Amino acid sequence: MPQRFASLAEWLAWFETLHPKKIDMSLGRIRTVLERLELVPPPYKVITVGGTNGKGSCVAILESIYRHAGYRVGAFTSPHLVRFNERIRFDGMDAADAELVELFEAIDAKLGDVTLSYFEASAVAAFLLFARRNADVAVLEVGMGGRLDAVNALDADAALIASVDLDHTEWLGPDREAIGREKAGIMRPGRPAVVGDASPPASLEAHANAIGARFALVGREFTFAREGDGWRFDGFGASHASLPVVPFGGDVQYSNMAACVAVVELMRPQLPLPHDAIRAGLAGARLRGRTERRARNGVEWIFDVAHNPSAARVLRRTVDALPPKRTIAVFAAMEDKDLDGVLEPFASIVERWHIARPDSERGASVESVRSKLERLGAAHVLAHADIPAACAAAEAQARPGDRVLVFGSFYTVGPALDALELYSSPPAGGG
Repeated sequence: MPQRFASLAEWLAWFETLHPKKIDMSLGRIRTVLERLELVPPPYKVITVGGTNGKGSCVAILESIYRHAGYRVGAFTSPHLVRFNERIRFDGMDAADAELVELFEAIDAKLGDVTLSYFEASAVAAFLLFARRNADVAVLEVGMGGRLDAVNALDADAALIASVDLDHTEWLGPDREAIGREKAGIMRPGRPAVVGDASPPASLEAHANAIGARFALVGREFTFAREGDGWRFDGFGASHASLPVVPFGGDVQYSNMAACVAVVELMRPQLPLPHDAIRAGLAGARLRGRTERRARNGVEWIFDVAHNPSAARVLRRTVDALPPKRTIAVFAAMEDKDLDGVLEPFASIVERWHIARPDSERGASVESVRSKLERLGAAHVLAHADIPAACAAAEAQARPGDRVLVFGSFYTVGPALDALELYSSPPAGGG
């Protein structure tokens, strides 16, 4: 068949409109396409990572550990900060435009009467790339929920659920128990199901027991403890002492790291590796937009995609652990988020707010954000045309020794990093 489009941008625009629903919680269509592409079962081990917060961190940690062990590793994450290519990585490198165009051509040839959403098409492209590149293991981040998310079209050899909190309640249910049932859907009978949430909803373990998954809970089947500047892991007959701490995020990363090491230990029969790979993988893990700290003209900038109350509380604790500084904020978020819960932790520490509407149809208006900030007692709130303008205003206002906090969404942090010309340079360790 003739090539439908020549550029990645054209393919992405087409997939944006191909399926009538942007979010379609069903797996029948994507499974049909995967079967036509002969990707069921996949020719690599699959580790599926779900949770309300911490998914991106866990994917980055597992990806790094297995890469340092010498495995060929694919990683699928979402959303992206600046370029779509970030969503699909192989051996630490983003997929190239030309390769993505070839993948979408191959998918298009197998669609027939089936339509895929943008997210489903990106997931299929990732699964196909990993097969073509002869991956040993693929680490897949759940987009939303778990049971009906596109990545769950592949059976996980191991499932990791980092945390369960309130988010996407209109899709997943009104409370943690309901949300937990959706997230538990990535578990499989007889296979590891690791949970990094120390107080999970009962629905997680209930589902694991019902299907016969190998449930492993932090603080029970495996534990972690801080040791000086590092930490130790104990579980499943293994002990690792004096482990390094990943160079991103705050205290919540201890449970994320422990959950990742638990997965690695439980997957040893299928993916053996030396102890040193765990140490090197933790030290070498990198993740954009999670307490990413940069120095610019004497001003400390912190970028974080925190977009729900639990993530905001974690970010606040992380900031509190840093030396106190006058704090300016750049904020933009989606209108379907609990904005009061995201903003409240920072109302007392931010002196000046620069707000904008994200470049998304779901973006919260500046009027809505302003009214919420004013109810929380914020005295200095300035609205801007877009995120680059908000960043420029914050930079002009900041003095050496100040801190600028940029948070609220991937749609905030990505454009901010790009506007400040910080996107292409590697993130600094720390945080």
